[in-house]
Amino acid sequence: MRHKVHASFNLKHLLLVLFIVVLLIIILRTNSSLKALPPTSTVHTCTKISPSLANTIIHYSTSNITPQQTFPEISVAASILAKRSPCNFLVFGLGHDSPMWSSLNHGGRTVFLEEDKAWMEKIREKFPDLESYHASYKSKVRDADELLELRSKECTEVGDVRSSKCQLALTDLPSLFYEVEWDLIMVDGPTGYFTDAPGRMGAIYTAGMVARARMVGETDVFVHDIDRTVEDKFSRTYLCEGYMKEEEGRLRHFTIPSHRSTMGLPFCPRMLG
Repeated sequence: MRHKVHASFNLKHLLLVLFIVVLLIIILRTNSSLKALPPTSTVHTCTKISPSLANTIIHYSTSNITPQQTFPEISVAASILAKRSPCNFLVFGLGHDSPMWSSLNHGGRTVFLEEDKAWMEKIREKFPDLESYHASYKSKVRDADELLELRSKECTEVGDVRSSKCQLALTDLPSLFYEVEWDLIMVDGPTGYFTDAPGRMGAIYTAGMVARARMVGETDVFVHDIDRTVEDKFSRTYLCEGYMKEEEGRLRHFTIPSHRSTMGLPFCPRMLG
């Protein structure tokens, strides 16, 4: 997520508008809850935003560095966050857009997984309120074609991904990844633009499997950089075209239901037509 920086003046101001809208929603929610309290003659309230949200607004209003996604792409995930937050939001990758995602999930838990320790420490110093963890990946982009053929039984069985025998499964991520039921997952990492990079094959596959393995409900999964072969083919294959809800620019959105609450679901739903 750190390698692509857009210095777009218009995008910067559109993001500020987006944060102001979020701020207004928070204030309105707070005021609504206060109106439900019994009236007293001595209560005076002052609604304050969190320091992390305030710092994010200041950061984007004073920085020439803007997130790598375009405003229409950001709006896809932001619209889902507006409906589901506060929620559990997992992001593969850590970068200039991380404070934005955390703030759009105000009151929820937003976790970032990053493969570059030095880069992670740099972002932590600048944004200490972000929750980030180091993640290691064994695969390489050059192995993508071989991995794409792994539609064997062990790669389609729904269960605890830590015990999966599928080569694509990420079984040694930080423990919290497996302990939390994620409502949203954004795959915008690890690095995947050269042959020796780890690539996003495992991240895409594992995101789809933990979505299927949740006890009830649905998980919204977003994959960025679908103009690249790996992100395009692996998202269609393992997140399934039948679960695809929207495609905007280089971003693809899938909504994957629990395969535990409804037994007998096929790995991918049948396409009509």
